[in-house]
Amino acid sequence: MAFAGKSGAQQSVGKPREYYELRKYFMQSGLQTKLTESYLSDALIPALNRMGMSPVGVFNLSIGPETPTLYVLIPSTSVEALVTADLHLVQDKRFMQAAEPFWNASAKEPPYIRIESSLMIAFEGWPRLTLPPATAQHAKRVFQLRTYESPTNQDHVRKVEMFHNGEFEIFQKAGFAQVFYGDSLIGPRLPNLTYMLSFGDIGEMDAKWDAFRNDPDWKKLSASPRYAFEPIVSNVTNLILTPTDFSQI
Repeated sequence: MAFAGKSGAQQSVGKPREYYELRKYFMQSGLQTKLTESYLSDALIPALNRMGMSPVGVFNLSIGPETPTLYVLIPSTSVEALVTADLHLVQDKRFMQAAEPFWNASAKEPPYIRIESSLMIAFEGWPRLTLPPATAQHAKRVFQLRTYESPTNQDHVRKVEMFHNGEFEIFQKAGFAQVFYGDSLIGPRLPNLTYMLSFGDIGEMDAKWDAFRNDPDWKKLSASPRYAFEPIVSNVTNLILTPTDFSQI
């Protein structure tokens, strides 16, 4: 879909959009978590990188329901490559060797409780994942993962449109590190969108959200009759994630 108005910081005519798989490993504390983390760091991430999928983010859920949960963000320029990745992994001898303890775990001692995934396409105005500066510096950082559910498809389209008509720029003015924006194609509780922001710590996050809420441009945008005619977001999921030592994001 195309949007009129201001362009986002990454807007480029004809620039291909990435696809994202957001995978959740629901865990139990203890040895199970260690086994899955070793699988992700030593087997899955290297194999996905060999398939051209990079950077791969792995995060612990710090604030939110159902802890412990590991969140894995996998980007790809090809939706086919992304959704068929597991089929190709079993043909990768290096992967299968590194994955052996996880792959062959006993049903009595499984490496996770359950896995859930959703598939997203990047927003037109933010077509590629952007690494925050703190990642390259290996600095301390936290991530905020926000999902906006809308009551109707029309409301969902208008909420996505808001980002393209000024919201990206307002986030930028407030000093947010914007990582990705994804429109959910497959997953639970549709229609919805998900985006990720990064901060040095929770205190910085709170201060920058205050700046965002008080920005005159945000007040004008959010009060626009096109977006304020009804509640176009019916539910917000707000999670705080901490990157693992081996996360590439």
